Amino acid sequence: MADDRVQLTVDGHIAVITNNNPAKHNAFDDDMDVALFDILGEIKADKSIRAVVWRGEGKSWSSGRDVSAIGGGQMGIAHHAGMERGHRGIQQVWDIDAPIIVAMQGWAIGGSFQRALLCDIRVAAEGARFLLPELTHGVIPDTGGMGRLFEICGSGLVSDMVLTSRVLSAEEALTHGIVTRIVAPEELDDTVMEMAAKIASHSPYTVQLARRVIRNLAMEGLRSSMNDEYAFQTLINRSDDFAEFRAARAEEREPEYKRS
Repeated sequence: MADDRVQLTVDGHIAVITNNNPAKHNAFDDDMDVALFDILGEIKADKSIRAVVWRGEGKSWSSGRDVSAIGGGQMGIAHHAGMERGHRGIQQVWDIDAPIIVAMQGWAIGGSFQRALLCDIRVAAEGARFLLPELTHGVIPDTGGMGRLFEICGSGLVSDMVLTSRVLSAEEALTHGIVTRIVAPEELDDTVMEMAAKIASHSPYTVQLARRVIRNLAMEGLRSSMNDEYAFQTLINRSDDFAEFRAARAEEREPEYKRS
C-alpha cells in the first residue's frame, strides 16, 4: 500500500513530488523513503515528463530523519545494506531525464537537505534554514551533501556546516549559490511551477543534453565522495567511539572517547 506521506502528481509534462508529513515537519522514516524511491523510479520511467518540482506541505520542506533512526538498522536490514539502499534510491535523480527543482521553506535538515543538494535547482522561501547536524548524533553526513557542498561553495563552508553544525540562513545560502532564488513564502509554489513550465516548454532532448553537460562536470567526484561516505559511515557505526557515544547518550553523561 502506497504511503501517502510522499505523493506524486503529474500535470501535463510536469511532475510534482510532495513531502506530506506536515505534523512532523516532513521528517522521513523508512516507509517514506521507500515511497520516495518508488516515485523517483516512476518518474524515471515516464519519458513524457519534462520537469519535476519537489515541494513540501506545512511549515518545513523536511526536518530530516527521526533521531532515533540514526545509527540503527533500517527496516530490519543491516546498517551498510540500509545505506546502500538509500544511495541507490536517491541516485535515481541522476537518471531522470527531467530537471528537478526543489521548493524549500522552513527547515531543510540532514539527509533531506542533502537529497535536495543532489537535485538541479533549489529555491528558498524567506526564512528558510539549512542544517547538517549529523556529528551531534555521532555520525557523518552520508547522502552526498558534503561532496555537493564542496562543489558549490568550497571546503570552508562545508567544513563549518559539518564540523560545527551551524544553521545556514536562506540569505547565506543564496550568497554561496546553494539556492538560486529567495521568494516570499506565499510565492514559492507559483515561482517553481513557473520555472518548471519554462523548462518544459523547451525541447526535452536539448534540456537533457544541457543537463548532462552540467552534471558531468562534477559527477565523478560526487560519486567518489558518496563511496567514501558509505565506507566511513559503516566504520563509524562499528567503532568504539560510536558505542561510547550511544552509551553516554543513554546514560545522560558526557562521552569519554579513547581515540587520540
